[in-house]
Amino acid sequence: MKTYEANLDARGLRIGLVAARFNETVVRRLVDGAIDCVHRHGGAPDAVELAWVPGAWEIPLVARRMAESGRYDALVAIGAVIRGDTAHFTYVADRAAEVARVADDTGVPVANAVLTTETYEQAVDRAGGKLGNKGWEAAQAAIEVARLLDAVK
Repeated sequence: MKTYEANLDARGLRIGLVAARFNETVVRRLVDGAIDCVHRHGGAPDAVELAWVPGAWEIPLVARRMAESGRYDALVAIGAVIRGDTAHFTYVADRAAEVARVADDTGVPVANAVLTTETYEQAVDRAGGKLGNKGWEAAQAAIEVARLLDAVK
């Protein structure tokens, strides 16, 4: 039996980040975590490119454009959608989750670090607080899947 396992070596990979400015205090921490992850796994200082979008709603469109450009080995979608008193949360969260379709349609891995939380405190906990940094975790997944796709070519 042949088993494929990827390593977490980011050397030579180009990683694109698409980050929402809405809830930027949380998102900035996720972005910092993702960048730190790529660098700690051997990625060059210029290996990461960051595109800021107004909110999580816009992430799938920009991620698709970046994926179709052929310039990136993997992408990370980063945002924070925090439930409010209206149904808006559901629409934005569902729209942001469309990054999965971007990956399926283009073959470029898109890791999802768009937090969908009930409270601001829950978001902070996942952006470098007591529950880790989901930006870091998503970047790590992006590296691993990019390497795994190389291995199974």
